[in-house]
Amino acid sequence: MQECQVIDLGLKDYKETLQLQHQLVEQKHRENLPEILLLVEHNPVITLGRSSHPENILLDKAQLEQLKIQLHYIERGGDVTYHGPGQLVAYPIFDLNNYKQETHLFLRQLEEVIIKTVESYNLKAERIKGLTGVWVDGKKVASIGVAAKKWITFHGLALNVNTDLKYFSYIHPCGMLDKKVTSIAELLKRKVDFREVKDKLVDKFAEIFDLKMIKNKNLTSKREVLNLT
Repeated sequence: MQECQVIDLGLKDYKETLQLQHQLVEQKHRENLPEILLLVEHNPVITLGRSSHPENILLDKAQLEQLKIQLHYIERGGDVTYHGPGQLVAYPIFDLNNYKQETHLFLRQLEEVIIKTVESYNLKAERIKGLTGVWVDGKKVASIGVAAKKWITFHGLALNVNTDLKYFSYIHPCGMLDKKVTSIAELLKRKVDFREVKDKLVDKFAEIFDLKMIKNKNLTSKREVLNLT
């Protein structure tokens, strides 16, 4: 059974977390590190993946700045998505050599982690054929976009927990015009214990990927994280 260091970063700007992912990927190439799972909430940010179309952002630069929404073009797969407070983002820095070097299988495993997490709240979560992500009642509750460098993964998944869904009205999420977005809170009609969702997600990662999870809390700097690994 592989070990996995679970690192809870709390609320962090997207750019800082992206830099940390790149550093961890490079370090994992050089050293025999365990698997790493970063958990984070981001300040409002819109990201565009390799398959993105800028027209799927419905605001101009001035409007984004007025709303204090950052914008980043990144190397993950997929189109445009939003990250913000109340959304649980998980970045697995995993070695795909441990998972048959199969990116498609890895994506399906990430979906299964989310499905089992959402279903622990007595909600029926599912995949939609031909699309990546997880859905409840035809609405998208979680998005997935990953990248890999020499078989080391980064980027990951975003699960809407207590997310302010109005921000998704500023984009065509994942380039889709005909699909709506939801959150666990909206589906349950109540605010959800964010810590509880984190714990459930970590447990499902352990189950699906057969990992021994080593939890680390209150790490506030990149230096602390890099020293830990």
